Amino acid sequence: MNWGFVKVAAAVPSLKVGDCLYNTQQIESLTLQAAGKGVEIICFPELCITGYTCADLFHQDILLSETESCIMNLLNTTRSLDIITIIGAPIAHNGTLLNCALVLQKGKVLCIVPKTYLPNYKEFYEKRWFTSGKNHPDTQIRYCGQNVPMGLHQLVRTPQCTFGIEICEDLWATIPPSSNLVLKGAEVIFNLSATNESIGKNYYLRSLIAQQSARCLAGYVYSSCGFGESTTDLVFAGNGYIYENGSLIAESKRFSLNEQLIISEIDVEKLRTERRINTTFGENIRNCDDTENYNIISSESFISEDMTLTRTFDPHPFVPTGNKLDERCEEIFHIQCEGLAKRLHHINSKSAVIGISGGLDSTLALLVTVRTFDMLDLPRKGIVGITMPGFGTTDRTYNNAISLMKGLSITIREISIRESVTQHFKDIEHDINVHDITYENGQARERTQILMDVANQVNGIVVGTGDLSELALGWATYNGDHMSMYGVNTSIPKTLVRHLVKWVAMTEEDEITRTTLLDIVDTPISPELLPPTQDGQIAQITEDNVGPYELHDFFIYNFMRYGFRPAKIYVMAQRAFAGSYDDDTIKKWLRTFCWRFFSQQFKRSCLPDGPKVGSITLSPRGDWRMPSDASSALWIQECKEL
Repeated sequence: MNWGFVKVAAAVPSLKVGDCLYNTQQIESLTLQAAGKGVEIICFPELCITGYTCADLFHQDILLSETESCIMNLLNTTRSLDIITIIGAPIAHNGTLLNCALVLQKGKVLCIVPKTYLPNYKEFYEKRWFTSGKNHPDTQIRYCGQNVPMGLHQLVRTPQCTFGIEICEDLWATIPPSSNLVLKGAEVIFNLSATNESIGKNYYLRSLIAQQSARCLAGYVYSSCGFGESTTDLVFAGNGYIYENGSLIAESKRFSLNEQLIISEIDVEKLRTERRINTTFGENIRNCDDTENYNIISSESFISEDMTLTRTFDPHPFVPTGNKLDERCEEIFHIQCEGLAKRLHHINSKSAVIGISGGLDSTLALLVTVRTFDMLDLPRKGIVGITMPGFGTTDRTYNNAISLMKGLSITIREISIRESVTQHFKDIEHDINVHDITYENGQARERTQILMDVANQVNGIVVGTGDLSELALGWATYNGDHMSMYGVNTSIPKTLVRHLVKWVAMTEEDEITRTTLLDIVDTPISPELLPPTQDGQIAQITEDNVGPYELHDFFIYNFMRYGFRPAKIYVMAQRAFAGSYDDDTIKKWLRTFCWRFFSQQFKRSCLPDGPKVGSITLSPRGDWRMPSDASSALWIQECKEL
């Protein structure tokens, strides 16, 4: 299966200006290489048959006739291939010369698309040689012995996707042709280009492609000429880029002296999901000019083979790398603080109560609350941190909780739950030696009761600590740690919580507090509801029970953000976690995720308020609305068949 991916390539061939035969041979060679790698559609640069910098040679009849002759040879040599090849060539039509893209497959010219916008810059003066395609209505022309549709309104439909074409300057227009092409059905745009280099231009070009790809919710394949074009006045760096909805997934090496083949897979299924969800896209379709009829050309069928993926998948989609991580952490922290500040200001509360366990989630919630009180010029003593030792509390987490609260100068209260929970078990006639779900949840609910009652005492609110990963898995005690008056972590996944706490630690001036935060980051994740081991270590490791959070966060992101089915998520996880988890481990926890996600929806149906910080949240009032009794059978069955 291809799982909704389309394998595409941006080619940067070696080139000799004016030597059509040589250039065609290079195009043929790269096309054969691409076909051997399973590429379905390959795009070459603008005017690649002749070279872009032919200048007044474009007026020479011999160049135009040789162009057609070489394209005919190319059609013959690639006749047996399934691959679709998009090349650039000058074509004479109705007393004018057009800068065109030709779509070739199995010995046929499927269509010809002329360039819309011709540059009139100091370095480019295409209007000296070419006429805009806007000057000609869509028509059919006789070319290479075939009747070929030609015009600006051409779409090609393959079994995997529908694509459109624009040429170089078209992208730089106020409303690029691709904007209309996608509204008429194109899912991938191919751009044949010849862009020279100048200082800062490439950065602008990349941002332009990224923005157009994102705005159009489309894949975008860009191929520009490189070494071999005339350097009389200009230099061409051979830029090849493949974007998917604003994200760069493959690129060429700039200023290379060698030919290049940039290959990747565009996830058309993801793009279709994005378009269905994005109602603005649908509204734009309605507003599209219906007076322009687009010609849809069906390509030949491809040989159905399992696709070999070359692209990589980020194993931690919620966590950026490098400097972006610091920027992301700072932005998220501000969003959390702003949300809590508004809530406190609205109810005129100067007190907040938080249960401090010495774990990651409660630490992040406390750090956010402290920063929020500082923003509001409220004394930190208005924050009541309560540590509630129970049967499973270890010295490590207890000491870290106390140290953190002292370092942040908040009000500290220690309220042991051992006696009250013991009495509760007697009341309900539960054997305290039976460490079952009643034993665990009884402690969690006792802690929440304490927090709520203390909040009443101080006229404050309980700040929730649960994160997105726990909510997705239902790893929270209903009406226990599941409940609060405002949850600041509700849309932050566990993998990101760790980085946020570490980021704060790196900016913390107090050495003791920094050391405490870093030790919390290194502490195994646990609810500490079961007694410690004989040597006082944590006995209940969460990830041993529900699975690695980095796997679950990967599942959450692709399940919720794009609606991918389990089989596709599994294939992506295999590549993302190669060398970290074997196939059986991924299957096991994927099945666990699907079962828990469906069975625990009832907990998410009554979540407290909390700020949305990313593209995914489980709020029943916003991003995720799901019946609590929906069946998981379809998803579980596919997991079993992996």
